[in-house]
Amino acid sequence: MTVHIVFPDRDSLPVPLPEFLFSHRLTCFAETAPDELPARCADAEVLIVNKAPLSRALLQGLPRLKLIAVAATGVNNVDLAACRDLKIAVNNVRHYGDDTVAEHAFMLMLALSRGMPAYLDAVRAGAWSRSRQFCLYEAPVRDLGGACLVVVGSGGIGQALAARARAFGMTVLFAERKGVASPRPGYCRFEEGLARADVLSLHCLLTPETRGLIGRAELAAMKRGALLINTARGELVEETALLQALESGHLGGAGLDVLRVEPPPADAPLLSSALPNLIVTPHVAWASEQAMARLAAQVVDNVTAFLAGEARNRVV
Repeated sequence: MTVHIVFPDRDSLPVPLPEFLFSHRLTCFAETAPDELPARCADAEVLIVNKAPLSRALLQGLPRLKLIAVAATGVNNVDLAACRDLKIAVNNVRHYGDDTVAEHAFMLMLALSRGMPAYLDAVRAGAWSRSRQFCLYEAPVRDLGGACLVVVGSGGIGQALAARARAFGMTVLFAERKGVASPRPGYCRFEEGLARADVLSLHCLLTPETRGLIGRAELAAMKRGALLINTARGELVEETALLQALESGHLGGAGLDVLRVEPPPADAPLLSSALPNLIVTPHVAWASEQAMARLAAQVVDNVTAFLAGEARNRVV
């Protein structure tokens, strides 16, 4: 039997896929608009998707579909309840990017604590050349050693970040889920984490419970001068409240690899801001060459295992 596999957003994974070692037909599209998905996926038995939105209405029109192999850890683009009802299996990739995302988050922490954006701009503008002293003191420079890192999300990425932070002499706390009064051993209450964090780093999945996790009230509860890092999902943070907290000086800085809308419009407020304590990178924390190769291999392994009757990395 030849299995038809469709990958509607192939360009979202810019590395080769390992060969599928079974009879198959692989149809790839560089990108696919939502209204093109029904026709392109019509006879697929397996879908490989990264961020393509798979709604209940779409899935109901794909009678041959048996498996959705998500080429990411987050599955918020898939209607999981519909998959359960329609008996469509869903699997994802896990732990392929623990180290690379942790490194990116730590890079953002370091760059913000050392005032890197302000110093780069000043040197490029010639301010050091005009200085009367040997150094140019343009922005506060702070050490991470001795600071408190609070991590939201204790999976592989959160643990990898914690290990790096401890190596720098930071105190590390894991925050319990918001609203939980009695935290698990090894966790602090979410509200306590907000109050204690010199750096708050988000590494949780986007779910109905975590959407808008960090808003105006949460930012106000953080220390003046604290840093916020988000390499998870843009919708975890209320962007208007974040920009206001940065502009007011309450928040010391923010490092973001994700935004609510991706790709963002050119006039998105967080992109057009000239704040020296804001770093925005284009959702590349996951995208080291090594991590992408691991991801591609795991996608192929997941599909192969499913067709062999194994429930590997199953979400549904």
